[in-house]
Amino acid sequence: METTDQNEALAVIRATSAPIHDIGTAIYLSPDVFGWAAEWGWSNPFAFYFAGRGGMLGDVGPEVVYAAFGWFEPVAVTRFFGEGAAVGGAGAAALRMAEAHALWGRKHLSDVKGLGDIVAVTETLVDGLEGSGLPLFAGWRAAPRADDDAGRAAQLMQILREWRGGLHLVEGQAKFFGWPAPFPDCAGIRYKHEEAEALTDQLSVASFGRALAHDRFEEFNAGVAAIHAALP
Repeated sequence: METTDQNEALAVIRATSAPIHDIGTAIYLSPDVFGWAAEWGWSNPFAFYFAGRGGMLGDVGPEVVYAAFGWFEPVAVTRFFGEGAAVGGAGAAALRMAEAHALWGRKHLSDVKGLGDIVAVTETLVDGLEGSGLPLFAGWRAAPRADDDAGRAAQLMQILREWRGGLHLVEGQAKFFGWPAPFPDCAGIRYKHEEAEALTDQLSVASFGRALAHDRFEEFNAGVAAIHAALP
């Protein structure tokens, strides 16, 4: 890409990364999703989360899921993934998770204006992104997608969240990820997290620019903003 295009791609990435993270997290941890999971046999929502998210890696052991997830404490991954996979298999959990994302989209995104166009530009981006070294992203991208715009929009935003690399581990999230207290004071190395974010932005630019034409950057940016505004 030319330098101007690279700068504009970087601006879009920076503008959309946090909203995409918010959207994906809202879907994965939605009470709606957990309610559907319970109806399907996953009484423990975290067991459904680990098996449903990690099941797109295939019929693998928890150590592979842990390697792909990062961040989470390995004993927690082993426990919850094993519990969730035992319900009906990791592959079945993954397909149910994808279905739950589509159901969530139909419930919360159907009224988003111009949703068909948002899906079109987002799908172009998702299908064109580089997936090397990103097994969760590649697995979720290869999964069947909903036939309707609302369901597909939710799935595509969650896939982009996987592309970004998922949650970023900071002190305030360590307990959620299963790590035991006490936690060290990380204030003095906060700059390392900021450097990592900046590096992730830079690594995203080339793939983003190859996947999406420059004249569609703003269309994608506006689409993410519209979906983010519809979050419950």
